[in-house]
Amino acid sequence: MDALIAEATVDCYNDSECVTAFHTMIEEYLAVPFRTVVLGVDVIVTGVDLTDDEQIVAVCVRGRSKQRIPVLELPLPDTPVEGAQWIDAYRRWARGT
Repeated sequence: MDALIAEATVDCYNDSECVTAFHTMIEEYLAVPFRTVVLGVDVIVTGVDLTDDEQIVAVCVRGRSKQRIPVLELPLPDTPVEGAQWIDAYRRWARGT
């Protein structure tokens, strides 16, 4: 995990740049779409986005409904998703552990 964090943040000068770097890595490596459950509802994660207030969010779709869920709060499915290690690295970095 430390190696992933170091790889993402190697050229960053502040937290804003770090968030942008993690967004780039997650966007590049996370295999979408994938299914997960958010608050008991099946959704399909179709991508990730970076909000104006510098939150990385997962774009979740169910039928015609679309909602953005902060990646820090997104439950990942039990079956590993390719590239999800970048979400885990971001969570660890964001929580300072």
